[in-house]
Amino acid sequence: MEQRNQESQEMIYGTRPLIEAIRSGKDIEKVLMQNGLKSPVFHELMSLLKENEIPFQWVPIEKLNRITRKNHQGVIAMVSPVTFYKIDQVLPLLYEEGKTPFVLVLDRVTDIRNFGGLLRTADSAGVNAVLVPDKGTAPLNSDAVKSSAGAVFKVPICREHNLKDALTYLKESGLKIVAVTEKADNFHFHENLDGPVALVMGSEGTGISEAYLKLSDVQVKIPMLGTIESLNVSVAAGILMHEVVRQRMGSQG
Repeated sequence: MEQRNQESQEMIYGTRPLIEAIRSGKDIEKVLMQNGLKSPVFHELMSLLKENEIPFQWVPIEKLNRITRKNHQGVIAMVSPVTFYKIDQVLPLLYEEGKTPFVLVLDRVTDIRNFGGLLRTADSAGVNAVLVPDKGTAPLNSDAVKSSAGAVFKVPICREHNLKDALTYLKESGLKIVAVTEKADNFHFHENLDGPVALVMGSEGTGISEAYLKLSDVQVKIPMLGTIESLNVSVAAGILMHEVVRQRMGSQG
């Protein structure tokens, strides 16, 4: 399955072609590099990867050879079909346009179907930006495009190297940071979500990272009346996003 997904995605092979692609503005999802690779050109590539905050991973040459039989020179890059943004590029424009910012923050959501469903719901709820870390998140490839029904092209996706710094920026920019966790005491519909808001959703396995919980202004939960203790992250986020919609529409009379 992994092999077929990779083959259906545009890839760049070799150090020099990748350098040129990055300089031309190509959005790179991630880079796989052979363990121990060293050369003057490679150091140039590493500088570009770090400068542009492009995720990279060291792997055995056997993994690269399984992906392709082409002459990869120890470097394979997955090209993203999606254009990535930075949150400090998007947020000021929202305020300039007189909008009330609505941001969805996803902490380590790795399932492609969940990610696609989240983006689809985000578009329907009028979310202005989706904020994700550059590592530990679902790949934004052709499968993500399909599962989101094209919503990946409609909602700006902001990929940040340091999610903690990005959340701090949102907080300092006037957004209420709302962490959605079953550990909360307050129900989501008791919280005022009418103003500038950032909803933080965590992974299904471990929830929201402790560091991000500490940054939150409020923590809320969804009431669970049955025997199941938690919801799928896509479903939970959908409930919260449309609670924001409900409150905003209600405040408009």
